Amino acid sequence: MNTIDAHALSALTNPIIIDVREPFEYVSGHAPTADSIPLGELVARVEELDRDNTVYVICESGGRSSQAVEWLSTQGFDAVNVEGGTSGWRNSGLPITKEN
Repeated sequence: MNTIDAHALSALTNPIIIDVREPFEYVSGHAPTADSIPLGELVARVEELDRDNTVYVICESGGRSSQAVEWLSTQGFDAVNVEGGTSGWRNSGLPITKEN
């Protein structure tokens, strides 16, 4: 499985980041450019993703995102798991966006 850490991801220009946590987790704080597609909705919403670009998948600690990356890879996506998830992002001192 392809992986990336939070610092390397934050250095990329316009990465496509999918946050697979539940909505209440997402609104409490997420990587600034991440879009919310909860893991339970991923199969139904997969057509929202761009197959021509790498998709970086994040959750809270890496468990759900690794499941999503495995499945997306079987669907032909170049999917990468974000090591340490949002907690790793937060603990690295990177910016977090909160929804009101």
